Amino acid sequence: MTWHGASDAPPSARIVSLAPSLQPTERRVAEFILTDRAATVERTAQELADAVGVGRTTVIRAVQSLGYEGYPQLRVALAQELAMQQPTEAADGSDDSLLAALRTRVARFGTELSHTMSAMTDESLLAFITALDTAHRVLVVANGLSAPLGLDLMLRLNSAGRPAELIVDSISQQISARQLGEGSVCVAFSGSGANRSTLDAMRAAKDGGATVLTITSFARSAAAEIADIALVVPPANESFRHELTHTSRAVHMLLTEQLIELFIEHRGDRARDARAASLSVLGSALQE
Repeated sequence: MTWHGASDAPPSARIVSLAPSLQPTERRVAEFILTDRAATVERTAQELADAVGVGRTTVIRAVQSLGYEGYPQLRVALAQELAMQQPTEAADGSDDSLLAALRTRVARFGTELSHTMSAMTDESLLAFITALDTAHRVLVVANGLSAPLGLDLMLRLNSAGRPAELIVDSISQQISARQLGEGSVCVAFSGSGANRSTLDAMRAAKDGGATVLTITSFARSAAAEIADIALVVPPANESFRHELTHTSRAVHMLLTEQLIELFIEHRGDRARDARAASLSVLGSALQE
């Protein structure tokens, strides 16, 4: 199991995306690195192994699972990542107001945001968009906290001239997914990649012969394993635990918006004409 995302993805993005699926001892190494990246740059592989309480070979295996040739390459990548990041502090360094705290958090999120698309490749993105463009039918599946994202994607696809369906009831999702058939597409949103209802619908779609796409936060999650094409978008936070407790979907919302823009460019005049028609309907529905 190794990293299959973009070659320039920083260590933190790789760790967040892969950690849940690493072997337990390798995951301990990866999470330890993430908690103190600066110290890891200064440590040898043996020093890191001693700090974590594992063998040196476990450190090397963990590093290779993250997609690095060896530990020296990881240290260089960590140093580069740290150099790219700027501290986020209140304007005068002492303001402890709620607004200052909000600004700090937003600034930190913005700093981390640039890494969230690093797990994708041109090949996976093109395959995802092409599958949407050529499908006979498109069913969007999303449950729990990902449900609003599924609705947003469905509405945006329809406004771009790509008719898409979304069903709320989980059993009805499975029934509809099973009936999609060859030439159709099931798009599944799951931040954790582990929502049971979503996974059941994905399996039903595959059983019916449909192509299954997913947008998820973690490589080698159950959703990513089931899907034919997966767009992995690491969360802009520190760990799988934070993904479950904070459950931010801001990155996925951003991806959805830009994905539709790329889809429209890919589809050309058909999509642009559809968008113009959608705007015309919207305009007529507004009142002064």
